[in-house]
Amino acid sequence: MRLLVPGPRPVGMIVTELPISRPAVSKHLRILEKAERVPHERQGNRNLFRLNPVGFAVACRWLGAFWDKGLNRFTAVAKALEEKDRP
Repeated sequence: MRLLVPGPRPVGMIVTELPISRPAVSKHLRILEKAERVPHERQGNRNLFRLNPVGFAVACRWLGAFWDKGLNRFTAVAKALEEKDRP
């Protein structure tokens, strides 16, 4: 994803930056495209992929809420264990 932050890129350019095969990159991009996170447009014989900022805003909100809940639970457990260990 970070590779698409500067702007749209073809699969070939994305592949050169990653330690995985072209078919693996294409598979990941198809999954992200189905999830409406990384749409593509065809330019000649190339597919240019770009980030969909709207889709990521939704994902960020969800992850933020998930993270906050998890962190709050962790804090509660840590405090309970700390109080249990006090004499």
